[in-house]
Amino acid sequence: MPQNEPTIVKQDEVNIRRAVIHRPLRWFVRRYPVKKLFIHDVTLIGIMMVLAGCGMIYEFLLSHYAARVLGATEVAIFGVFTVMIASMGLGAFAAGRLKCAFTSFAWLELLIGIIGATAILFIAGMITFTTMLPSLIATTYGLSGIVPNGGIIVYLQIAAKSLPYVVAFILGVLIGAEIPLIARVREQLYGMHLQNNTGTIYGADYIGAGIGATIFVIWLLTMDITSAAIIAASANVAAGLLFLYHYKQHIKYSGLLLFGHLFVSVIIIIIALNGTQWEASLEDMLYKDKVVHSMHTRYQHVVITERIMDPRQAPVYSLHINGHTQFSSFDEQIYHSMLVYPAMAASARHDSVLIIGGGDGLALRDVLKWSPQRVVLLDLDQSLVDFFTRPYKKDGRVVNDALLTLNNKSFSDDRVEVRIGDAFLSVDELLAAEAIFDTIIIDLPDPNHPDLNKLYSSRFYAKLKHLLAGDGALVTQSTSPYHAPEAFISVGKTIKHAGFLSVDQYHANVPSFGEWGWTIATRAGGSAKQRLERLAKLPLDDGWMTRDVMLGAFALYKDFYQNIENIKINRINSNVLYEYHRLGWARENGVL
Repeated sequence: MPQNEPTIVKQDEVNIRRAVIHRPLRWFVRRYPVKKLFIHDVTLIGIMMVLAGCGMIYEFLLSHYAARVLGATEVAIFGVFTVMIASMGLGAFAAGRLKCAFTSFAWLELLIGIIGATAILFIAGMITFTTMLPSLIATTYGLSGIVPNGGIIVYLQIAAKSLPYVVAFILGVLIGAEIPLIARVREQLYGMHLQNNTGTIYGADYIGAGIGATIFVIWLLTMDITSAAIIAASANVAAGLLFLYHYKQHIKYSGLLLFGHLFVSVIIIIIALNGTQWEASLEDMLYKDKVVHSMHTRYQHVVITERIMDPRQAPVYSLHINGHTQFSSFDEQIYHSMLVYPAMAASARHDSVLIIGGGDGLALRDVLKWSPQRVVLLDLDQSLVDFFTRPYKKDGRVVNDALLTLNNKSFSDDRVEVRIGDAFLSVDELLAAEAIFDTIIIDLPDPNHPDLNKLYSSRFYAKLKHLLAGDGALVTQSTSPYHAPEAFISVGKTIKHAGFLSVDQYHANVPSFGEWGWTIATRAGGSAKQRLERLAKLPLDDGWMTRDVMLGAFALYKDFYQNIENIKINRINSNVLYEYHRLGWARENGVL
C-alpha cells in the first residue's frame, strides 16, 4: 500500500537511531553502573561550579585592584571586565584545537591556579619597580638633583600599568576554554553525544559564578586582596587535584601534573603566610610617606601615611582612599574652613546641621565649634567612621591616635547622630520624617566614578532643598575650578536648576590639592555672598578664616564663566559631571 510506505520508512529510521544510540549506552551502563554515572556527573558539575566561582572572583579582584592602582576607577573596572569576557570567547574557540580534553583540562587548572595566586603580587611588584626606577637610576649613577624621565622609562611604566589587562586577557582565555573541555570530557565518559550537555555545563557555570560573586561581596570584599586571591586559587587547585585523582587513567603525564599541583600548593601556602606583608611593603613604596595603616572596607581601600617634616614638630598625616588623597593634616584646616565657615556664617541659625559624607570627622569638628544642638552625619562606610571614632590598635599600638586628636574626637559628641547608608536613600528617610536643617554641608569625594554621579545630580539637590530652612545655606565641595572648570561650573548650574534661588561659587588654594572650589546656595532671601558681605565681623574665630579671605574667595579670573551657556546640568542618569571631571583631569595630566 503506497500510502503506508512513508510510515514504514520513518519507523525504520527510528529503529536505526535507537540501535546506534542504545548500543553504546547499554555497553556503557554495563561497564559503568548507574552509581558511577551519578558520581561522574556530581564530580564534573561540582568542579565546574567551583571553577566558575573562582573565575568570577578573579574577575572582581583584578578589576578592583586595577581601579586602585590605575586611579581611573570606572575605566579600570569596566576595562578589565570587557577584556576578560572577550578573551573567554577566544578561549572557547581555542579549546576546539586541543586534542585530549582530559589532559588539556588538567593543565588548564594548574595554569589558572598559579596565575590566580601570583598575579596581584606580580602586578604590584612591576608597578612599584617602574615607579621607583627613575629614583633608582638617579641614585645609582649619582645624578644629583636630576631624576630621569621619559623614553624607555615611560614605556616601561605604561607596560606595568597595562598588566591588569594583560593578566585579565590570559585568565579569560584559560577560563573560556573550561566549558568546552569539560563538556567533551563528560561526553567521552558517557561514550555518546548527550542531549542538553551544554545546557547542563552552562547551568553549573552560571550557578557557580553566582555563588562566587556572593562570596566575594559578603566575605572577600573586606579582606586584603592577596588573601582573597589565595582563597580562590586554593579552591582552583583543589578542584584540579580532584579532577586529576578521578580521571588520571585518561590523562597523559598525570605524574608530572600531580607534581605541578603540589608545587603550586606550596607556592600558595608561602604566599598565604607572607603575601599580605609583601603586598603591603610594595604598596608602601608607592607613597612618598611612611604607611602607618592600610585597610580594606566594603567600599574602599584606605591608607594612612605619616611624614616627619621637622623632628621638632608633629608628623603630617594623610588619608588616601583608593589611591586619591582626601586630606593632609598639614593643610586640611584650609579645606575644611572654606567648606564649613561660609555656609555656617551665611545661615541665620546653627541649631540643626546636616553633613553628607565627611567620614573622617573633620568637617564635623568645625561644625561643632558653632554650638549646634543637633548634627546628623550621613556616610556610606561604617568601617571608615569607626576608624575615626575610637582607638584602633595594630601590633600593640594605637595607629589612629593622632587622627582622633585631629578631629577632636568629634564623633564622640552626644549631639552627633551618625547614619550609615547610601546618602541618596538616607535623605529620603529624613524627608519622610519632615526634618529641617539650618545648614547642609556636602563633603563627598570628587565625582570620579559613575556611582557618585547621583549625589551630584539635580534630583539629589532638589531633595536637599526641601530639607533646608528658608534662611539656611547649603554648600558642597565642587572639585577644582582650575583643573576641571567645566565640572566646577556644572555643579553650580545643577544646583541652580534644582530650584535654589541663589547660587555662588568660590575657591582657595589647598597645597595638597592645588586650586579647589566650593558651591554655596540659598533657597530664599539674599544670596550667601550678600549675607556674608553684611557681616561687620566674623561671628566665630576658627583659627584660620578671615573676612577678607572669605569674601575674596568669591572672585574668579576674567571670563571664567564665558562658556557657561554650553555647560550642561548633571542629571541622575546623564553622567555629564563625571565626563566633565574625567576629561578635565585627563587634559590637565596630559592624557588629552
